[in-house]
Amino acid sequence: MKPRLPSDFRSDTVTRPTTAMRAAMAAAEVGDDVFGDDPTVRALEAAVAERLGLEAGLFVPSGTMANQIALLVHCRPGDDVIVGWHAHSYAYEGGGGAALAGVQFTVLGHTGHFDAPTLAATIRGEDASGHAPTTRLVMVENTHNRGGGVVLPVDAYQGLVDVAHKRGVPVHLDGARLWNAAVAANVSPAAWAAASDSVSVCLSKGLGAPVGSVLCGTRAFVRRAHKYRKMLGGGLRQAGVLAAAGLHALEHHFERLRDDHARARRLAEALAQLPGLRVDLSRVQTNLVFAEVVEGARVLDAATLLSRVSEDVRGVVSGPQTLRLVTHLDVNDDDVTRALAAFERALVG
Repeated sequence: MKPRLPSDFRSDTVTRPTTAMRAAMAAAEVGDDVFGDDPTVRALEAAVAERLGLEAGLFVPSGTMANQIALLVHCRPGDDVIVGWHAHSYAYEGGGGAALAGVQFTVLGHTGHFDAPTLAATIRGEDASGHAPTTRLVMVENTHNRGGGVVLPVDAYQGLVDVAHKRGVPVHLDGARLWNAAVAANVSPAAWAAASDSVSVCLSKGLGAPVGSVLCGTRAFVRRAHKYRKMLGGGLRQAGVLAAAGLHALEHHFERLRDDHARARRLAEALAQLPGLRVDLSRVQTNLVFAEVVEGARVLDAATLLSRVSEDVRGVVSGPQTLRLVTHLDVNDDDVTRALAAFERALVG
């Protein structure tokens, strides 16, 4: 008998296609998408754009590419882009904003989100002297990964959009986990997206598809984005086999995100009761759990703790004292029970 693999809480990107998803991929009608001939890709782009209340969409291999294309469309080299603390586009895209779009980032806040008055005080207009860069884009991540998966409410987001638009600055919504935000808030994803100038949403995180994101906006925006997708090497050929997975995920895996959220809450509440761990339960709103190893714990740091539970649990060290655990399609109730037992053995004995 093969040994049981550890339960994998590293990310919601580690999911594997379900049997039904594989069947949909195998049956997909395909064509050359660079020529615009793939009907399944076109169907996915239209379905996502409709859900977001926007005119058009563009299928791309990754959320990083979607965000980088948005920077290229909205900005020019030397422009300033306002983002939140540890925003994905700033911290986790290999410096692409600087290398590809030539922009600099102004980082606001300490939790990932920021408010409208702070944004209003930070936006920089044209400098007649030429000394200061001009703010050309505001990027908002919702939910925010390093912020703990916290949902930015619709009214707060609308306040940011109103401030930016009043100053003539477009807003890009990095909605890699916008589906989670919508389910947690019990509202349509269009409640945020329709107010945005562009939106990227991921299919390979909570929805469980193996590949892909969709970048949405106006038809004019998507026409320009199409050029940059080609420039970045994102033009795919018979991509319908991938788009079919996204369509299946959108149709069948959206509502089940509630299960991920419930399991994350159960995990967080139990971890918070263990000696040596601190969990801010107010920030456990979706499928991400951040636990901090505190003074007096039986282990010195997050890496040591994960090493102690490695036979049963895989997670991510997100700071010297902090670990991240993510619930997803391939994590069930038994996995949560197993993880909690492993952490209790490591911290209590």
